Amino acid sequence: MDFTLPPHIEDYRKRYRAFVAEHLLPLEQDPSAYDDHENIRLDVLEKMRVKAKAAGLWAPQMPKERGGQGLTVVGMAACYEEANYSIFGPVTFNCAAPDDGDMIVLNKIGTEEQKKRWLQPIIDGKVRSAIVMTEPAPGAGSDPAMMLTTAEKKAGGWVIRGRKWFITGAGVAQHFILIAKTSDDKRKGLTAFMFDRDQPGWRIVRRIPIMGPEEHGGHCELEFDGLEIPDENRLMNVGDGLKVAQIRLGTARLTHCMRWLGLARRSMDIAAEYVARRDAHGSKLAERESVQWLLGEAAMQIEIGRLLVMRAAAKLDRGDFARKEISAAKIAVADVLHKAADTAIQLNGARGYSKDTILEWIYRYARQARLVDGASEVHRMVLARFYMQERNDFWSW
Repeated sequence: MDFTLPPHIEDYRKRYRAFVAEHLLPLEQDPSAYDDHENIRLDVLEKMRVKAKAAGLWAPQMPKERGGQGLTVVGMAACYEEANYSIFGPVTFNCAAPDDGDMIVLNKIGTEEQKKRWLQPIIDGKVRSAIVMTEPAPGAGSDPAMMLTTAEKKAGGWVIRGRKWFITGAGVAQHFILIAKTSDDKRKGLTAFMFDRDQPGWRIVRRIPIMGPEEHGGHCELEFDGLEIPDENRLMNVGDGLKVAQIRLGTARLTHCMRWLGLARRSMDIAAEYVARRDAHGSKLAERESVQWLLGEAAMQIEIGRLLVMRAAAKLDRGDFARKEISAAKIAVADVLHKAADTAIQLNGARGYSKDTILEWIYRYARQARLVDGASEVHRMVLARFYMQERNDFWSW
């Protein structure tokens, strides 16, 4: 099997790496570049986005005719990893969650009119977006069938009532994808809609405090009390809400993994640089067997994660849903992100635990990886289900 990237993808990968090194890594060292929620300040972000567009690195996942770079999923895997070598990378290149997943699904399923109205402004960087699915208990979490938020049919449209929470980016989003219950059918009981921030009938109850750091717009709790959505803003058919969610989350789970691998590599590079120069008891830390074990184990796990991601990406490019490959990647990469950050902090000692490096930022961010887009336990259940169905054919080339 040849894992060599096509020449044009390799060129993109190198250009993303160079941009991150020249523009974003130095910016991370400037305390004034951060907002109150430990992300890049919005006015600073806009300047970086102008540079990213000028460099031809904007929206790598979107078609060229819409202003993106038209990369395949394999190309995205290589480039997203490089982009998130910096904590500011994905949002600078317009490939950060949740906009990334929202753009991908709207580009796949939206009508031309819907793409013009809802998708293109996100691609252009004029608005931000969010997907509105998760509900407080006893509502929908990992099981969409438990959804309580309803969409009631009325003349020409729908009326939404219910409550959602942990809606990433809602605080700054203008365009929202909403999943609501339209019938009691377990498979066809959900429907997807688009709505705009300026429409009446809903509100942000609060921005939920988290361990942090946070994406722009935070993770919000929303209340819907009569939001009216015209039927023309429905995505796909009535009852296709679960399908919309699956189309979106499949690729979105994998793009999370692509970005997390960049952070894992960054963590290990910080560790390697430190142990290579730090003297202790007459030798460099890097010469100690115990340190080498930690470095070697983390490096191996990162490579395993990269191979799982690339296998899933190649299957997506061939039109496969790659469900078990994505679940495997999601589990492994979520674990290795935490392992890499934890290892790097351990090897840096008190320096790693301080804010003199970004390791503590990555460490806190890493803890959510085993929860977002399906907890690791849910993905293990997915793999077990595939295994029990396929048995020895679970493993194939």
